[in-house]
Amino acid sequence: MTRQQHPHPVLDRVVRWGPRAASVAATGGVVAGVAAALASVATATYFARRVITPELERKDDAHVVAVDEAAGTVTLRAQPHTVSPGRYGLWLQRGQGHARLGEVLETDLSPRRTQDRTVVRALHGVDGGTLLPGPARWNSYYYCGDPRSALGLEFDEVQVRSDVGELPAWRVAPADPARRPGAWAVLVHGRSARQEETLRALPVMRELGFTSLVPRYRNDPGAPPSADGRYNLGLSEWRDVEAAIRYAIGHGARTVTLVGWSMGGAILLQTLARSDLSGWVDKVVLDCPVIDWGVVLSHHADLNRIPRSVDVLARLLMGRRATRHLVGVAEPIDIAVTNWVARASELRHPMLLMHATTDDVVPYGPSAELAARRPDLVRLELWDGPLHCRLWNVDSDRWEGQLRDFLR
Repeated sequence: MTRQQHPHPVLDRVVRWGPRAASVAATGGVVAGVAAALASVATATYFARRVITPELERKDDAHVVAVDEAAGTVTLRAQPHTVSPGRYGLWLQRGQGHARLGEVLETDLSPRRTQDRTVVRALHGVDGGTLLPGPARWNSYYYCGDPRSALGLEFDEVQVRSDVGELPAWRVAPADPARRPGAWAVLVHGRSARQEETLRALPVMRELGFTSLVPRYRNDPGAPPSADGRYNLGLSEWRDVEAAIRYAIGHGARTVTLVGWSMGGAILLQTLARSDLSGWVDKVVLDCPVIDWGVVLSHHADLNRIPRSVDVLARLLMGRRATRHLVGVAEPIDIAVTNWVARASELRHPMLLMHATTDDVVPYGPSAELAARRPDLVRLELWDGPLHCRLWNVDSDRWEGQLRDFLR
């Protein structure tokens, strides 16, 4: 070979090293590059699937050390969530039982071994199953069951027809229908949560004169699945809220107030933007809402020490028609359209945002930014101390007071 055939100095050295060595080096480089790319795609696919796959069964994350029903106490291993102030629930026997726990009475954080540290909490009652030492699962609902069994409120089981089928829903009448004629509220729980998450709001809504409708939505246990069985982060679930609004209108609603927790907030925001029925909406209340899924994904990538490049790749896999099959979604999920800070000018409804600065799941930053951009519509109530969607648990009087004040 002549110099003219290989004018590049690096290629010159490869040629002098020999054809076989060059072939081995090139092959090794290609293999390493392909392996790295495949590893990134695999990690991004796994990360994306974790976000959009409903968690129908969660792992136990608490351990009961001792139960003293006579004293009305339960002792648990001390963990960040089990030592949190306030009222909480405890799922027993893989969700077949439930206990209600009150304030922290005593803690012992002296043992060197983490598993030996304990917390004693008040035991308010056992709603089902048997509370025994052993594994359990913490939850922020506190109340368990339906409006009647949990709160003593009469309700009707109704069906809301959506494009995926019939959605079971609770309908709770107001205490005084004449107080606010035709006022309805649709309450929407968060990601992989249950209708019980909304129970805390029902007494206030009933007192204020609202007829409350609490629907399940696609991919909930007991509700029809979507075509792909995946969450679309509000981009398809909004149709189920629209169906609930349509049901309310068909049964006498003159106005509809929307109340949502966590991903329920993201669903409601898409409803306001996409539904032809959004004109019926009067006000919106959001508890620790997802205002921008991009921020939430980056937050969890950081928590799990996933490189930001993989986080970006995960969004591309979800958002491209050619790669959506890798994460298992029927339609692309465009994360950009879930950014309501960027879309703040599109909002038209008065909104109460309640968010904890200490939220460990959904960062509060986008809520604060949205309120700053739309002070004409958005009232922001920041809390310091509670974890995600546990504002009511920590101070129910304050939470209910903010709700009452806004809705009056």
